[in-house]
Amino acid sequence: MSSAKKTETHVTPFSFTPYQPAEGEEYMNDPQIEHFRRILQNWKAELMQEVDRTVHHMQDEAANFPDPNDRATQESEFSLELRTRDRERKLIKKIEEALENLERGEYGYCETCGVEIGLRRLEARPTATQCIDCKTLDEIREKQLG
Repeated sequence: MSSAKKTETHVTPFSFTPYQPAEGEEYMNDPQIEHFRRILQNWKAELMQEVDRTVHHMQDEAANFPDPNDRATQESEFSLELRTRDRERKLIKKIEEALENLERGEYGYCETCGVEIGLRRLEARPTATQCIDCKTLDEIREKQLG
């Protein structure tokens, strides 16, 4: 097998063995697709476990404290957890979209200009849909308009 073969060691998208492409290897070939599929699926599974943990934690810790301060503290903690889970829910949706793009053969290419996003950028941000140049331009426009 080529030197592009690698193994994963982790669960989060940021604790895996970086993909090492072989000299002249085609972009988004089968081993690369499988590499990113594993990253995305593992990341999604980890986020789903967090959701389950939060639900169990809130069920286990829910109490009707007689002291208004204790009640307020608990509600504040629950509110923070729910906001975090909401952000993760949105991230799960992006991960699912990335997996769909992977299946359609559209993953790894900029949705704006069509160029390759690049392996390292995708490893840093597996849900990226734009190359760094298009993303930078979008951010500049957003700053100017916002």
